[in-house]
Amino acid sequence: MANRTDKEAHSIHGTNPQNLVEKILRQKIYETVYWKEQCFALTAEAVIDKAVELKCVGGTYGGQRKPTHFMCLILKMLQIQPDKEIIIEFIKNEDFKYVRLLGAFYMRLVGRPLEVYQYLEPLYNDYRKIRLQQSDGNFALGHMDELVDDMLRKDYMFDIAMPRIPARFTLEKTGQLDPRLSVLDEEFDEAVLELEADEAARQAAQVAEVAAREAEATRAATKRSDEEEEERAKERERERERERERWKEDPKARRREEKDRERRVEE
Repeated sequence: MANRTDKEAHSIHGTNPQNLVEKILRQKIYETVYWKEQCFALTAEAVIDKAVELKCVGGTYGGQRKPTHFMCLILKMLQIQPDKEIIIEFIKNEDFKYVRLLGAFYMRLVGRPLEVYQYLEPLYNDYRKIRLQQSDGNFALGHMDELVDDMLRKDYMFDIAMPRIPARFTLEKTGQLDPRLSVLDEEFDEAVLELEADEAARQAAQVAEVAAREAEATRAATKRSDEEEEERAKERERERERERERWKEDPKARRREEKDRERRVEE
């Protein structure tokens, strides 16, 4: 009785939810002390208390292929079938990474393709470290985004055959999903905008520098022209002064020069 699926649970992918875990693995889980002591009479609301205590994730390990606590809780959730809202809260939980991963893996097993992509893809932005218990019993280091990517791409994970879901580009092609926007795309766009702004500022600075040089050259040319004109005016004034001096010494010289000018004009 303790291992039977809740009578109010709905079938998943056309079968008993517990059948998503292979029979051999289910039997091993049923025989574990953790299942008998910690998972007995566990309710949907109480699952989170056990999920908070998780220290690693994985399928089975060791020579006897013992199931991990993570896998025991997955089977328990399949057995009692928590409400969708509870699973979504698991996935949105940012304080406990293994609670989030538990909800994500459960959603991958039971969710519809659109729901799977909708709720799992945001976890690509979670880069926290995850302890993975390997089949030999040793631990390895993984990351949340890597495991989520494996859930969406791999056919077999944690000793469970993953339900088939359409590739993302297929759903995009049929208009069921919008193209995914990555945080890296936004950062790249911001970097491009910054580069364009820097380039525009550099070009504006170059234009301003050229304009300043041209203005300086114009001012210098104007100053030279004014100085030359002033010098010519001074030269003319000196020439008139010399004429006046000459005329004082020789009064007839002025009349002769005037007559010569008149004759040149007539000619």
